[in-house]
Amino acid sequence: MAKVLHAAAILLALSPGLAFSQTSGGPPKPGPEVKRLGYFVGTWHGEAEIKPNPFVPAGKVASDDVCSWFAGGFAVVCDSSGTSPMGPTKALGIMGYSAEEKAYTYYAVENSPMAMASVPRGTFKAGEWVFDDESKMGGRMVKSRYVIHETSPTAYTFKWEMVGKDGAWLTIVEGTSTKK
Repeated sequence: MAKVLHAAAILLALSPGLAFSQTSGGPPKPGPEVKRLGYFVGTWHGEAEIKPNPFVPAGKVASDDVCSWFAGGFAVVCDSSGTSPMGPTKALGIMGYSAEEKAYTYYAVENSPMAMASVPRGTFKAGEWVFDDESKMGGRMVKSRYVIHETSPTAYTFKWEMVGKDGAWLTIVEGTSTKK
């Protein structure tokens, strides 16, 4: 009997997820902040213009994004493909919510130099999502922000800005996205 109790104690100590599910009455449920990410679930078509800037070539951009809930309903995953002045684009984005930081998170990997190895933090208020970031680009630290303004349940505008060497915000990308 002592061996069984000892084994059970070790199992519980090494399996906090198992202990949590037993004491909580089941798996955790997404809160209202996480559910708000449901706005992005669906198939979207975006068109934008990359403005003249010191980081990437200017020109037209188009993308098709398929966004769906990740298993468990705590994150939205978007698979994107499109075109840009640098050629075909592919990206994978993950949006979530950090309850500890009380902030939305966004992580993406892309096949272009515009991808940054960072996780911008964001807020949502009155139909506007604002993600702030600071990461290295072109050998120097750059502050950026990505603003999404919901214009309807099936459309939004977006803008990506960076702080230039003079300290002023420079619009890098501006466009619209519409749910198919």
